[in-house]
Order: sequence, then structure tokens, then C-alpha cells
Amino acid sequence: MTIRVMLVDDQALLRTGFRMVLAAQPDMEVVAEAGDGLQALEVLRSVHVDVILMDVRMPHLDGVEATRRVCEDGRKEEAPKVLILTTFDLDEYAFSALKAGASGFMLKDVPPSELLAAIRAVHSGDAVVAPSTTRRLLDRFTPMLPATSAEPARPELARLTDREREVLLLVAQGLSNGEIAAKLVLSEATVKTHVGRILTKLSLRDRVQAVVLAYETGLVRAGSAGA
Repeated sequence: MTIRVMLVDDQALLRTGFRMVLAAQPDMEVVAEAGDGLQALEVLRSVHVDVILMDVRMPHLDGVEATRRVCEDGRKEEAPKVLILTTFDLDEYAFSALKAGASGFMLKDVPPSELLAAIRAVHSGDAVVAPSTTRRLLDRFTPMLPATSAEPARPELARLTDREREVLLLVAQGLSNGEIAAKLVLSEATVKTHVGRILTKLSLRDRVQAVVLAYETGLVRAGSAGA
């Protein structure tokens, strides 16, 4: 299956470089480009896209708001997956983009092999932000969120079973499915099933949003999870 990719960046030279890398892959095709968020939304009305490589700092409409509109537009399972490209690690824009629905973020100077792997991972439904990086990002910017009460802000959390809540906490602490399986003495397939049910019950796109939710609701506090 060919992964249909859209490049959204106000720097034409960067788009050219990404396009050259992707064009050499037998399973990828760059089907659209845009120089800002508004143009990207316009193009998406007529072009089917699987994965969007989205810059954050652009004129007219930045990548955060563009990501929010993409992820809210239409049915979630049909919306393109968004991979944020940022210049600086721990960028507050990247944090906002994750909250807006992006499936992950990467630095613009990432090696081509990692970029390609990230696109494939996002397309398959995985998150591409390393858990430790996600935690560092959230540890830095969660204090900027409105204070949460002792009770979870999302009533959907009450729908989780005790086991699913336990799995969510471990996901938020950065553990992989294999690590969670070992810790809870479960099979990895069982953990994967639990994660899938958690995402469905909480209407989340992927593990990144699950981590964000765990921080926002106070299930995990900034600095409380190990690296």
C-alpha cells in the first residue's frame, strides 16, 4: 500500500528536500504540498492524504491550528495523521500540536531513515514521539495548563476498568507494550488489546494523546514518572 504524504512548510527548499527523500521510497508518494496552514486545508478538500508532515511556525495559519482543524474535520479514522516537524526540541508549539491531535513530532534535522520510519509508524497508527521525549515535553509545559481538581476532568475515565486504568498509567509513564506486559505479567497481545480499548473509550487517536490526557487529568503529574 502506498502512503500518500502531504508536505506543509513555508520553506520551499525544505519541502524539496523532503520530497526527494520520499520519492525514492517504493511505498510513499508525495501527493500534495502547501506553504501554510490555510493552503493546506484548501488542498485537503480535493486530495486524499494519509500522512501530513506539518511545520508549526508558518504565516497565515500556523501548524497547531491547522492540525486541530485537520483532526477535527470529518470522522477521526478517516482524517490524515499529522507528524509535526519542529526546529527545537521541547518546543511549546510541539506540545500544543500534540494536544491538537498530532500523532507525534520530530526535529527537522532528523536523519532520513528516522523520518521514513516515523511516517510508516504514523500511517500504521502508532505514535512516533519517544515516550521519554513526550514526558520531558509534558514535564516542561504541563505547569502552564489550568489547575486540575482532584477529580478527573474527563468523565470518560470512569468507563475504564481497573486494569485499563493501570495500563493507561504505565503508558503515560513511557512504558512500551512489552514493558507493560512484563510489569503486569500479561501477554503483549493482551496489553495491545487493553491499549486499543482505552483509546476507543476515551476517543483518542493514539498513545501520545493518551499521555497528554493522563497529565491533563492529574493521573500523572509533571516530574512524577521516571525517564
